[in-house]
Amino acid sequence: MGKIGIFGGTFDPPHYGHLIMANEVLDALRLSQIWFLPNRIPPHKQHEQVTRSEDRLRMLELAVAGHPRFHIETIELEREGPSYTYDTIRQLTAMHPDDEFYFIIGADMVEYLPNWHRIEELVELVTFVGVKRPGFSMETPYPVIEVEAPQFAVSSSLIRERVKSGQTIRYLVPEDVRLYIEEKGLYGARTSVADCERAADGATLRAYAWRCRDGR
Repeated sequence: MGKIGIFGGTFDPPHYGHLIMANEVLDALRLSQIWFLPNRIPPHKQHEQVTRSEDRLRMLELAVAGHPRFHIETIELEREGPSYTYDTIRQLTAMHPDDEFYFIIGADMVEYLPNWHRIEELVELVTFVGVKRPGFSMETPYPVIEVEAPQFAVSSSLIRERVKSGQTIRYLVPEDVRLYIEEKGLYGARTSVADCERAADGATLRAYAWRCRDGR
């Protein structure tokens, strides 16, 4: 039997806070693997604009590359409509009956658990793991395993805003994710000539040659 951590989210974009959180839970609970679960349409974000699934998936692939126990599960991207955790966990437990699943959430979502779709049935299928965060209560009527993690006060919305305003996101996201954001022009990103000129390896220079030549 494998002990699998499920970490859902839009990952728009994925950042080091996500990776730290996942790795701390992996270590604290001695899990076999962490499966990152990118959402298609989170129920609580149905009226928000979300970056294309293809781009979010590629950024997530770049973010987790190199970690032998980090994997990506695309089951929600392959299903139409809102991504309800209950439906996903039911499908995963049917597909992997010999595995035990732990669903990772931040402290902000612990407070919101009473509002989750079919929560009474969901807690019978999966063990919730709440990662503590300053300013949020871990009190809930539902069973939640609490895990401590180093604080990394960065959010995907902050990164999007910084990109849009031309501020640096270096060291907030994995370098390959940063370069992908610039390459695709996500969140209003522009590649600076100086950044191109400072690129250390030839592969990076070749990848961004067209932007460097055009001064973008």
